[in-house]
Amino acid sequence: MPQLDPAPWLMISTFAWINLLVFLPPKIATHIYPKEPSMPQAKDYITEPWTW
Repeated sequence: MPQLDPAPWLMISTFAWINLLVFLPPKIATHIYPKEPSMPQAKDYITEPWTW
């Protein structure tokens, strides 16, 4: 029976696991940790005193 021949299925499953273990973790990690937090830039605003 050709379904029981492990040669093509072993190769297919091996390549599928290699793809899952090599290519997917970096893609998943970019969604978990999208960017490093950065400090907002401080700007000096010129304000005028109120004249009540």
